[in-house]
Amino acid sequence: MVDLANVVVPLDGRDVFATMVIFYRNLPSEEQIKDLLRKKNFKEAITLVEELECDGEMSEDMLSFVHAQVGFLLLFDLHFEEAVNHFLQSETMQPSEVFPFIMRDPNRWSLLVPRNRYWGLHPPPKPLEDVVDDGLMAIQRAIFLRKAGVETLIDDDFLSNPPSRADLLESAIQNITRYLEVCRQKELTLSVREGVDTLLMYLYRALNHISDMEKLASSTNSCIVEELETLLDDSGHLRTLAFLYASKGMSSKALAIWRILARNYSTGLWKDPALENGLQDTSNNCISSKEIAATEASKILEESSDQDLVLQHLGWIADLNQVLAVRVLTSEKRAIQLSPDEVIAAIDQRKVEIFQRYIQWLIEDQDCDDTQFHTLYALSLAKSAIEALKQTILIKMLTLEEEVLDLIEGSELWLEKAILYRKLGQEALVLQILAL
Repeated sequence: MVDLANVVVPLDGRDVFATMVIFYRNLPSEEQIKDLLRKKNFKEAITLVEELECDGEMSEDMLSFVHAQVGFLLLFDLHFEEAVNHFLQSETMQPSEVFPFIMRDPNRWSLLVPRNRYWGLHPPPKPLEDVVDDGLMAIQRAIFLRKAGVETLIDDDFLSNPPSRADLLESAIQNITRYLEVCRQKELTLSVREGVDTLLMYLYRALNHISDMEKLASSTNSCIVEELETLLDDSGHLRTLAFLYASKGMSSKALAIWRILARNYSTGLWKDPALENGLQDTSNNCISSKEIAATEASKILEESSDQDLVLQHLGWIADLNQVLAVRVLTSEKRAIQLSPDEVIAAIDQRKVEIFQRYIQWLIEDQDCDDTQFHTLYALSLAKSAIEALKQTILIKMLTLEEEVLDLIEGSELWLEKAILYRKLGQEALVLQILAL
């Protein structure tokens, strides 16, 4: 396209009219979009791509490509929420593209990251901490340049009210977390899914979102245990680690943690989000925490056919809650039932209720016709009945003695009073009477 324009040109002190020939050429759509992005006119760039797509001049994949490109530009400009909004609108962006922002290279997933720099408009990926630090340095430089009268492309809000590093880092982590949470719902390859779940746990820990950590660990997940063991152990998130072990079928390790937590609930090892309110009663919290540890351990043992493992942990669970112990022994969730002889031998003789309820279950629910168990059950019930009768008689005798004391309280029968108080176990009163 050619256009003519009349211009005035100064020549030897005189203004001379001349004609200028202007040539126009069509700028490819891609170059127009790149130019808009370089100038940070992101909305205009997206609008242009959408119009070109509607006209059939640009593919849907290109729209996804541009959304991702805009997302990365916004991310390096420290606009994390808007960046992730664009990531989520891209159908072609891979979750592994954000992995380098969470974990430094080299790592288990380094080879999964596409080496796609898009149009080279943004720096290569780096950890979020570095993105934030570099962004803050850019803001400081822009503030200095503005004072010198030089305009920059840095956001005016950042220049007038520079954000704090902590706030920026928290926003970055929260929004990358949001992106990975959405990615979990997509069809992913196993290796990518492992990266998404494992790095999500990293991000939850960084935010101290204990409930989210435990929810992820206790659900069906693709977390890599080896990548998280040290992290969770060192940070004291043992509950999460126990849930993670259990979800991976590592029952022995999970049970070992629940046992430790049941014994050391007051030493700082316990991180229960429901019990970390300082206004709650401490003694009640301790009891509740013990019960939770026993409950979680019993859930694992109810499904375990490993007899040695079940009997190994039966004792401490029984000490905390006999009902849970019975539930473990009588569970029908396990593939192979436990040996009755081994179970009976392992039950603490002082735990009569557990003993009786287990044998009752064998006889009534398992239709066990072994006379040995029927005899043991009968003898145990008889012994319990005798003990109950003794207690009843003792209570009646004590009640009678108290009634007699009431009758002679004001009398001179001091020797009889001393004898009755002695039987009631009130030694101090006996000595007081005898001293008089």
